[in-house]
Amino acid sequence: VPEQATLGNTDYAFEMAISNIRYGEGVTKEIGMDLQNLGARRVCLMTDRNLSQLPPVKAVLNSLAKYGINFEMYDSVRVEPTDHSFLDAIAFAKKGEFDAYVAVGGGSVMDTCKAANLYASSPMSDFLDFVNAPIGKGQPVTVPLKPLIAVPTTAGTGSETTGVAIFDFKELKVKTGIASRAIKPTLGIIDPLHTLSMPERVVANTGFDVLCHALESYTALPYKMRSPCPSNPINRPAYQGSNPISDVWALHALRIVAKYLKRAIRNPEDREARANMHLASAFAGIGFGNAGVHLCHGMSYPISGLVKTYKAKDYNVDHSLVPHGLSVVLTSPAVFAFTAQINPERHLEAAEILGADIRTARIKDAGLILADTLRKFLFDLDVDDGLAAVGYSKADIPALVKGTLPQERVTKLSPRPQTEEDLSALFEASMKLY
Repeated sequence: VPEQATLGNTDYAFEMAISNIRYGEGVTKEIGMDLQNLGARRVCLMTDRNLSQLPPVKAVLNSLAKYGINFEMYDSVRVEPTDHSFLDAIAFAKKGEFDAYVAVGGGSVMDTCKAANLYASSPMSDFLDFVNAPIGKGQPVTVPLKPLIAVPTTAGTGSETTGVAIFDFKELKVKTGIASRAIKPTLGIIDPLHTLSMPERVVANTGFDVLCHALESYTALPYKMRSPCPSNPINRPAYQGSNPISDVWALHALRIVAKYLKRAIRNPEDREARANMHLASAFAGIGFGNAGVHLCHGMSYPISGLVKTYKAKDYNVDHSLVPHGLSVVLTSPAVFAFTAQINPERHLEAAEILGADIRTARIKDAGLILADTLRKFLFDLDVDDGLAAVGYSKADIPALVKGTLPQERVTKLSPRPQTEEDLSALFEASMKLY
């Protein structure tokens, strides 16, 4: 067979990897049967302290008890995990010698559980072996992992569908992660009843994560333009660039966000809106889990990692915290104004889905139209007025840029390449939104 000639060593293929998904009100009650069907004898149940007292965890515990599943609970997951909190969970998993895992929570819990499963399955590996380059070695995962069932309780991360686990690397004050198809959950159980216990700002911030997952994956560098082309398929990254299958999921998720996010935030009793946002989270997860995200996420990691004193409303934590979805969405107007000169049609299409009237719009104004549409969306939802409102000033911009530079896994997927000066300008433009 003649060798595939790739122009300038860019990729020529993309791969679709998602977890199995089960959706339905009350479907959590089946989890005990799932674990029986897997032949699980020792199960690790991971959650966080807040959730351990709330209905989603109680529903899982009831099912485990009903079907006689032997389990140990780890409820020390940190909201916005760090390398130290990952290592603590990994030590618990190694000691427990578990043959299956259950994660009940938001992205923090699911990501922590993925890491615990990975390193307990590969006990001789060093922590940095699988962490994304350039911070870690970014080695491919070749060991078999144990089954992991993820039960998302927020409508945001889509982590139940993806092979990505994100954490704060304390020493460098930067967020990074592990990205490999091998760590994606075996099954995601999407039970919309779990979103009914989410407070208002948690609904908003997790919803912004869905919004940016959809927008970024749809506008990402096309997969055929990503380089280098892998010499072996095991080295093809989880985040591959926009592709025809991810596009379908991203656009569908965006339409649901446009229709239901404001309703889900404003009325906790609106079960239709909350259920649809729960699905949108998974849809966007399927999209970005394969296409990837770009600048909003790349820039969000230092915004979360360098937080000083800001404490988000409705989050019951003992540390300063800029919630992930908020850190992502605050730069979105500036980012899409910047990227729109590449593929402006997609930016204009996204603006129209989010409510902009584009009948008389000029294609060269696509970025400004999408940026204005996003600003209006955020203003209507009472979002903090830019990075200044969460504790940053112009003096912090060099540190924010420095924290973005190691995020090559995502920043390289921006359709428009960016210099350090460009990043500085984007952070400056995001200091105030309105």
